[in-house]
Amino acid sequence: MSEIRAQAPPVDVAGRAAPAGEARPTPGARWLPPAAAIAVAVAVWWLITDVLVGDDPLLSSFAPQHAVPAIGDLASRGVLWEDIGASLSRLLIGLLLAVVVGWPVGLLLGLSATAERATRPVFQFLRMISPLSWAPVAVAVFGVGGPPVIFLVAAATVWPVLINTAAGVRAVDPGHLLVARSLGASRLEVVVSVVVPAIRAHVLTGLRLALGIAWVVLVPAEMLGVASGLGYQILNARDQLAYDQLMAVILVIGLLGYLLDSLAQRLLTPRRGRGGE
Repeated sequence: MSEIRAQAPPVDVAGRAAPAGEARPTPGARWLPPAAAIAVAVAVWWLITDVLVGDDPLLSSFAPQHAVPAIGDLASRGVLWEDIGASLSRLLIGLLLAVVVGWPVGLLLGLSATAERATRPVFQFLRMISPLSWAPVAVAVFGVGGPPVIFLVAAATVWPVLINTAAGVRAVDPGHLLVARSLGASRLEVVVSVVVPAIRAHVLTGLRLALGIAWVVLVPAEMLGVASGLGYQILNARDQLAYDQLMAVILVIGLLGYLLDSLAQRLLTPRRGRGGE
């Protein structure tokens, strides 16, 4: 009797299992649509800033033939690398503070219905306030420089970490908790051995959401009197009327944001074990 070997289903570009009978996409079919979309976007950008504006020197400075070489000019002068390093360090410190505060508080709210009901009005009120609204307060308390930026990033990103952690705790199968308690596990042992591993997917999702929010908040926050960072460099280029460099920094911000999200998707998306476990 011949053996029947089970074959794993093909996986699509996003990492999902492809429907049965659907062929796996070739490398060309995988990369051609994004490349075509980028080419169209660049063509529209060039058409607007170089063809339609005519002889307007201000708008033509934003054209791709001026902005892209400006990236190399900023990088060759070493300015760009310093600003990227400053922005990323503030981003990581703010995210770390958000995790240090949001993860344990979210764990508490998920475990205690009383704590969740008590804090819901205050947390919902604070969550709906734009993080940048706290900018004058942050500058008044921490002064100018990096600390206010870090505070604003942490204030913006603590909520997705907290909310996703609490949601993960509430989604834990009660049967698993009963089994652990029936085996004589203490409350702390139940939390460490059952709850914390079970909420991993929710926590990682919260971290990825927090990263996206942090990058969006970081750039305007760096326009609050700091002397480094990508947000500062935008203001610096504007003051020098170097609009090609201003557009170059915007391109760098978008590219870095895309790379950060792609890295977060690869590192923070929960992986399925063998057999779909």
